[in-house]
Amino acid sequence: MTDTQLVTLRDLEAAARVLAPVAVRTPLLPSDALSDLVGGPVWIKPEVLQRGGAFKFRGAYNFLSHMDPAVRSRGVIAPSSGNHAQAVALAAKLFGVPATVVMPTTVTPAKRTGAERLGARVELAGTTTADRMGRAEELVASEGLTLVPPYDHPTIIAGQGTVGLEIADDLPNVDAVLVPVGGGGFSAGVASAIKLRLPNARVIGVEPTGAPKLSRARAAGKPVKLEHSGGLADGLLAVEIGTLTFAHHQRYLDDVVLVDDAALRRAMRLLLDRMKLVVEPSGAITVAALLEGKFTPRGPTVAVLSGGNIEWDGLRELLGG
Repeated sequence: MTDTQLVTLRDLEAAARVLAPVAVRTPLLPSDALSDLVGGPVWIKPEVLQRGGAFKFRGAYNFLSHMDPAVRSRGVIAPSSGNHAQAVALAAKLFGVPATVVMPTTVTPAKRTGAERLGARVELAGTTTADRMGRAEELVASEGLTLVPPYDHPTIIAGQGTVGLEIADDLPNVDAVLVPVGGGGFSAGVASAIKLRLPNARVIGVEPTGAPKLSRARAAGKPVKLEHSGGLADGLLAVEIGTLTFAHHQRYLDDVVLVDDAALRRAMRLLLDRMKLVVEPSGAITVAALLEGKFTPRGPTVAVLSGGNIEWDGLRELLGG
């Protein structure tokens, strides 16, 4: 993987211009409660406030904006555990084109109904990434749809990376940025943006103990496929890091740490009680890493909250006990 295949600062800034009229420029919020608990200054980047409830809208819209209009008009399809599906549905709605999303049979009601409210046709297929991708590819072949990849594509990575540009603009003295790791598009984009703008800042990936695909890949020096994944962080349970996203991680990511499910519940509760933010388990994982001492701030630190697509019933189930 050569440097020319990685996203550039020009790619990231072009994506920012595309997104400026449509995406929410989420604020950077100081967290006194979290800072006191971890012994260092912490800011929160709440992509829970993004359109569609997660950062995924940035990449999806950027991807659709680069499509040939005639091809785009035939419709798009997205295999997704939830947030990518809603993002593609919303982007397609804004462009006035049809969207189909392929979700797992175990998808949460909040994420399925979210995609349906945005006008997407929902197909259910198995419980694994392979199941969803297989069904999506069948529909691509039979209906002439264009597949919007969830993470392993430069235009997706550039769109997600605009979060990093905003952090660099709003907190130029940032020492460290913690970002969740699923298939790697978000963490790859944020890491690229931070390092290209602020080379001395550190970027730390955070993944669940039930899906340590990046940790395993870094140990092996290449992407490796997990036999299985599981846990509360349903948006981070990819069984393999993307090839392109892994190349970005190898270039720009300083470290990766693991967090268990119990820590996610604690982080969700703290964010709800102290910052009045509703965050899904995947989105709370960076705060969980700080609370569990998996990373200790030594200077201004940003924890990125990747998504908030959880509703009342889900919150009661996870936090009501």
